[in-house]
Amino acid sequence: MSNKHLLIIGAKGGLANLTIKKLLKKYPRLKITGIDTRILETPIKSPRYHYKLLEYKRGDFENLFRENTFDSVLYLSRVTHSSISNNLLQKRLNLSVQGTQTILDLALQNNVKKMVILSSFHVYGALNDNPIFLDERFPLRGSLKFPELRDVVEMDQRCEAWMHENKDVIDSVVLRPTNIIGGSLRNGITNYLTHPLSFFPMDYNPTVQFIHEEDMASVLVESLRVKPGLYNVTPPGYVSIKDAVLQVNPEAYSLPVFLLSRLNSLANKKLGVPGYLLDYLKYPCLLSNDKFEKGFKNITLKYDVSRALADLKTYVDEQDLELQA
Repeated sequence: MSNKHLLIIGAKGGLANLTIKKLLKKYPRLKITGIDTRILETPIKSPRYHYKLLEYKRGDFENLFRENTFDSVLYLSRVTHSSISNNLLQKRLNLSVQGTQTILDLALQNNVKKMVILSSFHVYGALNDNPIFLDERFPLRGSLKFPELRDVVEMDQRCEAWMHENKDVIDSVVLRPTNIIGGSLRNGITNYLTHPLSFFPMDYNPTVQFIHEEDMASVLVESLRVKPGLYNVTPPGYVSIKDAVLQVNPEAYSLPVFLLSRLNSLANKKLGVPGYLLDYLKYPCLLSNDKFEKGFKNITLKYDVSRALADLKTYVDEQDLELQA
């Protein structure tokens, strides 16, 4: 691994940034190429890291693989889900699935040895008949109620099938992490917990899991060494959604779910909270981590649920102090 060339797809995000820094530190001779469709404002300064602005088109990917020899690929480019029209949803779905298939095809054609794909626990769906803990064999029902999750569900299913079909040729890992939270992230759950007008349901209080962004970055680094397979990713332990919200914002509001839904619909653009997230405030979607603990036994997660939320609270307090200064 120390002499290899790694490609990271979706390299602009906060999680990718943390992961790249950990990789450069752990492997002193590793070369990394990061690509994204977005302009990078604060690039990582290292002679071993190169960031490239790239349109996610087949021709661009083909040129990238033609010009470089990649031994491993980290595919972190997940779509941000939001309420959009059916026509735009279908277009995005086609682009997401086709783009993923292009990457998988090129990895095979160019003798990539390791492929790590970041999915999400949202593929399972939050439903009232979920068992207490969902293992990796549980059906993916995330898009039954929310069409905006169709792309992540179909991408996950396609990647899992591809992983099994090509297990003799390429080592692949598919990760389904629980809620990832942290000050450098701008995902739905972090936005929800840190918003000044955060709220929790008055009439529901499901248990939820969280993984700190630093721990998730460590998991991604270790994924390059673990055995191929599909893994739920979560630390042990869980907390009620009410306690989670109040730990980050003690002044959070309590409202019935039907008002939360209407409020979120009206303020979605400002809050940045996708509509499907509301179901995760009503029904449980807890992951079994048995397989993860066996496969990733060489790393120790530093943050349990309580400490991860406490760190997010510290971040919010620091931001408030900066605004007051």
